[in-house]
Amino acid sequence: MDQLKHLIELWTSYAQGLTGSIGALAFVCAFIWKMVAIEPRSVMEAKRWIGRIVFGTIGVEMAGLLVRVLVDSVNH
Repeated sequence: MDQLKHLIELWTSYAQGLTGSIGALAFVCAFIWKMVAIEPRSVMEAKRWIGRIVFGTIGVEMAGLLVRVLVDSVNH
């Protein structure tokens, strides 16, 4: 059971790290897009993407927390 728990925690941390890195890159790209956009519609679209990226990153963190809680509850 400990090996399975370790495997789940390991893959969860890999997924969080990968998602965080991709999210950070996407955030930087959307922020630059917002800064250099000329049309107001493009600026608005960049702001929407920034919101989606932030919301998605928070969702991944919450999912990781849920996985930890569920895995810890199996042992009890």
